Amino acid sequence: MNRFTNRTATVIATVLLVATGALAVADAPVTLDSIEPAPLSAAEEAGILFMREEEKLARDVYLELAELWNVRVFENIARSEQQHMDNMLALIDRYDLEDPALTPGVFTNPELQALYDSLIDQGEESIEEALRVGALIEEVDIEDLVLDMAEADNEDIQVIYGSLLAASENHLRAFVSQIDRYGVDYEPSVLSQEEYEAIVNSDSSASRGGGNGARAQGRGRRI
Repeated sequence: MNRFTNRTATVIATVLLVATGALAVADAPVTLDSIEPAPLSAAEEAGILFMREEEKLARDVYLELAELWNVRVFENIARSEQQHMDNMLALIDRYDLEDPALTPGVFTNPELQALYDSLIDQGEESIEEALRVGALIEEVDIEDLVLDMAEADNEDIQVIYGSLLAASENHLRAFVSQIDRYGVDYEPSVLSQEEYEAIVNSDSSASRGGGNGARAQGRGRRI
């Protein structure tokens, strides 16, 4: 089985776990009190710090686009992304890591800073492009979360990532639904077509969400 097939199988398998309830579905604070922390690997630490800023990128972009276009989906999902940031901060505090998150629109990671700037530029072009930006961000989040989950052994990290993954799938469905209302076709640019269809064609009662510009390939740092 080649690398692409392996990655595709991992994404689809994780999507099915979320859909069937085998992973937590939550857009709310995640309680870790019953889970003992364990030593972090280098990959786990890097993933926590990066995901904190990646969730911040989503929040910051959506807040800017909500103010620009006055479309409720951005405001709703921005609130969710703030909760995701808070969940990641809980892991940072638990493992006594240094929080990389700065003020809105400013990022410690230079590649995330460049991505933020390019996505804002794209989202300012039209409402359709703004919605494409939202879908693209969620594609990136989904792929990165799946990859980070594959590298994480600690149960508390798996719980947080599983919650974020379920929410990101809901958000992708919400953005694609909004794009459809404008009569515009959305083609995935990070996930494979098979991965994308497995998500958008699934149904989740937990959904809370209401372009073809920068080409992303997940993990922000691989964009």
